Amino acid sequence: MARNPATRLLRICSSQFKLSKRRYVSSSNRLASSSNQFSSLSTQMHQSRCFSHPYLNKFPSFSLDFRVHNSNNRWYSTPGEIGSPSSCLESTESILSERGGDNKTEDHESASTSEVFSHVAALDPAQIYRSLRDGPIASKLGHQEKETLREIFGSFARSGWASNQALAIYISASFFPTAASKFQHFFFKKSDRDIVDYLVSLGPGNEADRFLFPVFVEYCLEEFPDEIKKFRAMISSADLTKPETWFPFARAIKRKIIYHCGPTNSGKTYNALQRFMEAKKGIYCSPLRLLAMEVFDKVNSLGVYCSLLTGQEKKHVPFGNHTACTVEMVSTEELYDVAIIDEIQMMSDVYRGYAWTRAFLGLQADEIHLCGDPSVLNIVRKICAETGDELIENHYGRFKPLVVEAKTLLGDIRNVRSGDCVVAFSRREIFEVKVAIEKHTSHKCCVIYGALPPETRRHQANLFNEQGNEYDILVASDAVGMGLNLNIRRVVFYSLSKYNGDKIVPVPASQVKQIAGRAGRRGSIYPDGLTTTLQQDDLDYLIECLQKPFDEVKKIGLFPYFEQVELFAGQISDITFAQLLQKFGENCRLDGSYFLCKHEHIKKVANMLEKVQGLSLEDRFNFCFAPVNIRDPKAMYHLARFAQSYSQNVPVSLAMGMPTASARNDTELLDLETKHQVVSMYLWLANHFKEETFPYVKKAETMATDIAELLGESLIKASWKPESRNPGKKRNDNADGYQRPRSLVKLQEKKRQEKDSESVEKVSA
Repeated sequence: MARNPATRLLRICSSQFKLSKRRYVSSSNRLASSSNQFSSLSTQMHQSRCFSHPYLNKFPSFSLDFRVHNSNNRWYSTPGEIGSPSSCLESTESILSERGGDNKTEDHESASTSEVFSHVAALDPAQIYRSLRDGPIASKLGHQEKETLREIFGSFARSGWASNQALAIYISASFFPTAASKFQHFFFKKSDRDIVDYLVSLGPGNEADRFLFPVFVEYCLEEFPDEIKKFRAMISSADLTKPETWFPFARAIKRKIIYHCGPTNSGKTYNALQRFMEAKKGIYCSPLRLLAMEVFDKVNSLGVYCSLLTGQEKKHVPFGNHTACTVEMVSTEELYDVAIIDEIQMMSDVYRGYAWTRAFLGLQADEIHLCGDPSVLNIVRKICAETGDELIENHYGRFKPLVVEAKTLLGDIRNVRSGDCVVAFSRREIFEVKVAIEKHTSHKCCVIYGALPPETRRHQANLFNEQGNEYDILVASDAVGMGLNLNIRRVVFYSLSKYNGDKIVPVPASQVKQIAGRAGRRGSIYPDGLTTTLQQDDLDYLIECLQKPFDEVKKIGLFPYFEQVELFAGQISDITFAQLLQKFGENCRLDGSYFLCKHEHIKKVANMLEKVQGLSLEDRFNFCFAPVNIRDPKAMYHLARFAQSYSQNVPVSLAMGMPTASARNDTELLDLETKHQVVSMYLWLANHFKEETFPYVKKAETMATDIAELLGESLIKASWKPESRNPGKKRNDNADGYQRPRSLVKLQEKKRQEKDSESVEKVSA
């Protein structure tokens, strides 16, 4: 393999070439020509380099961070030394003398090899690439060298660090393996002996990756300009940085942000609503339809005309300048005097957080009242500093402290008392508890869980709050955590673990606080709040959650508008909408204070709608946000049918029979829940598409009301066990038909302890 004279000079110092090969450097002509070859050496060596290129100037989100790994004692030449062959020789001889001369063979070999590798590591990456590109075809490599190099380049192609760094020159993560493979082929074809030896000495791993990467960058910039240009355009269209600039009219207003910070039952929302009702024009943004309906009723009852706007209903009150809406429906184009964003900590929700972020950044209001816990206070401070909004903080404490009862129910559900709310985290457990309480005690239970329509939940809440009837126990899911005013004396946690869609996990401390805080309410018959657990084993975790400070939120959610998705779609052809969303998620750019909300459920709906032809991109986008339970095949079927009719430009009908009686078993109850969800979905679509395409709104509203009433009747008389989601599994119920399993949190801890003890025994053995 051809080598330049300078490299040969360095090889003089290596025992691999023996000192007898000095004859190759005796020619002064060769030494003189070496000055051109050494001009590529850096005038100063650095342990780390900052790589810059014109492509990086407009890409602040990514930064390269690779290191050139040189030996501690490195040979290098300054520009003044390069022109003098004698200085080069003197530098080499001085190194030899420092190492003890030519007599100490082993030490000398490692030292001189280290010096040679130091020279290679110090070479400029651009010069390395140019010399490889312009050099001759390499001679055949040895089998062992090839295998080692394949491992090195395989490690480079799999390197997450290199893949992430390549984004800075607009090499996408999907294209990176292809680019790395072509780079490997190029290197094998034009390899240089010194670089091969150096890489082999490093072996596969981080050092080799960091040496190869800057050379890979030079190769990509020259070989893949079209791919880089295409990906750069794609990245630009998926730019979600600086979301505050999306709302220029809001930025033009000097907004006053009032943060009402405190736990539940502290009066924060009450104080914000007082200011809302005093304003000439106001908007209240709710996390739930149910809470929006409560504020709508309350404000109107106090003589302030207020309209209601949710995804499913629009109730316009004449002469009303106030509106209670769900947060997703708030307009960022209207002007308001006062706006309220309730449960502002939901900005960090992985699915719906984008709606709170949009409202906070985009509302055009003189005063914006944020109500929530302290978890997002710091990030609100940061955003207000960026937007120039004035921030006022009002901190609240509970009217009366929440007390943990040291005496639990001792695993016996029969120890419940009037005013208790038993909280379970699955529909199955809710009905098991209801059946057990009504079977073994004289109490009657109301039931609240997320799949119930808001009207049914309100009916159950009113039944529980009403004094003098027999319905004095509430059995609820985590849906009780917000949106309802309830007269709860004590919150009893049936368990403190739940299924998160993948595995059983402990309930997060923030959620435990939110739910437990529902106990006790100012002005009710139970002003003092109590909480405890069913199992004694869960009590310590409950206390730990309540004592734990709120976790500080570092990032809040974002999701693109349709216009942003449409712009991105213009960069890609022949791709499904689900794949488009996937690509957007992979390539979008975000500032450090934001994350992209999860949208797997949207992609599942998009996949289902692929078979529906004739839908525009905007139609698909809107259909994917329809409120549908993706785990309910009947609901998904009706959504696909609605989309099919819409695409054919024919009136969309409900085509669903109206049930005539309340449920007699859990199958019929599930069917009622599905039917109401389908009707609710129809109403939502009617509010988001052309009215003439969904002409049966009145019929749907009547059906929704009737089904909600049937659900309420069904819950009152429900005395059946819920259908098992895993019918193959046998349950070990006792003779009374009820047995509560041990604390899942404790069981998990016990399993971990057993594994730890087993590993200790193996080590000791």
